[in-house]
Amino acid sequence: MNAIKFQFITHFTERYSYFDSARLALEGGCRWIQLRMKDAPAEVVEAEAVRIMQLCKEYGATFIIDDHVELVKKLGADGVHLGKNDMPIANARKILGKNFIIGGTANTFDDVCMHVNSGADYIGMGPFRYTTTKKNLSPVLGLQGYKGILGQMAAKGISVPVVAIGGITADDIEDVMQTGVSGIALSGTILRATDPVSETRQILQKIDNSNTY
Repeated sequence: MNAIKFQFITHFTERYSYFDSARLALEGGCRWIQLRMKDAPAEVVEAEAVRIMQLCKEYGATFIIDDHVELVKKLGADGVHLGKNDMPIANARKILGKNFIIGGTANTFDDVCMHVNSGADYIGMGPFRYTTTKKNLSPVLGLQGYKGILGQMAAKGISVPVVAIGGITADDIEDVMQTGVSGIALSGTILRATDPVSETRQILQKIDNSNTY
């Protein structure tokens, strides 16, 4: 499993398809791709997953599919990410066994504990701030929210990787990384850039620089 310092979550825009978005992030050095296609028909998700999984293999990247547990098992993707309204992590672990990565979305310390006890390998924690790429948003955490939850995790000896997500921009990276998270998940920040490949490279550099302070 690649270190979770930067996870790119696929999205489509007027300029880019899901496949294009993954390709641009990979070209920029990202090595952790999550295919997220909420509300898309299962056969459409599978067709896109096959293409992007092959691309990830070519770049040596970890490939995660959002929500579709059975598809992950069928295709042999690296793992699945499960939101609050998706299949419970414990159920997914029974289906996938121990050799697949399972991530879970958390907004509170209680969420983290529940996911870890159910067998989650990492936590996607957010949102950092309001984001337009996700419906039914949980309460915004901000820097203090991350510090509070990560402090509670440390006090309880919980050391699962935490990826910050939700409305994060390049300018936020240093401050967010200083809260103690393992990495950052982005989507819109990359795709709105004039040059997404260059933007990805710069973001990775900022994350690396934050880790050396």
